[in-house]
Amino acid sequence: RFISKHTETIEKEWESKKSSHKTMGLAKVERPCPKYFLQKHSKEPKPFEGKPFKCRENSGQVTITNEKPIMGLQSKKNFVHNNVMDILMKVPKKPVPIYVDTKRGNKNLLEPSGLVHKYLKKKDFGKTPQYITERKEEVKRVQEEYDAYVKEYMRKGAMKQLTEEERDAVLQGLKKNWEELHHEFQGLSVVIDSLPKKNNKLRLEASMKNLEKDIDLIERHKTIYIAHN
Repeated sequence: RFISKHTETIEKEWESKKSSHKTMGLAKVERPCPKYFLQKHSKEPKPFEGKPFKCRENSGQVTITNEKPIMGLQSKKNFVHNNVMDILMKVPKKPVPIYVDTKRGNKNLLEPSGLVHKYLKKKDFGKTPQYITERKEEVKRVQEEYDAYVKEYMRKGAMKQLTEEERDAVLQGLKKNWEELHHEFQGLSVVIDSLPKKNNKLRLEASMKNLEKDIDLIERHKTIYIAHN
């Protein structure tokens, strides 16, 4: 096995340092003087040494030793009667409203629970909020501007308003066309095994969807304008 050539030198240095510390503490530590030996109760906490108490001078009159107090003072106040009157005139304390939410009688305060309709006592209860009134006025103003715009175009002859009879006739015609397409759609074969059948089905579905949009548009609007061609 490998052995270093510095082994003996290291062992000598280690032993030389170790021998100087075999006793408690370092060998070169200065020893304490015998005069300062540990005395009894020297490490116990010492009591607080405060300043001597000095009484301050009294600014008021000092009672004389031979002075006698006033004797025989009596009060005509009837304490029993006053206590009875105070109790009779006292306003009784109102019980705190509570509610019970379990069969075992678990009590909770009623006011912060949300069961009391406090909003009924508000000053603006039952009145229309300000923002709704403003919104209605805004909608009314926009509708008036639109009506004025339409009347101007109608005066120029660019637009025409459909009458109720014309609107009903158009609506009935659209529904009739939808029924015819729906009848044709119901007559298609169940198995779509060729490209012409597939194209025919897609055409019928698109036509029915467009008719449904037109019918819904006319039913939702009572007033309809059309442009002159």
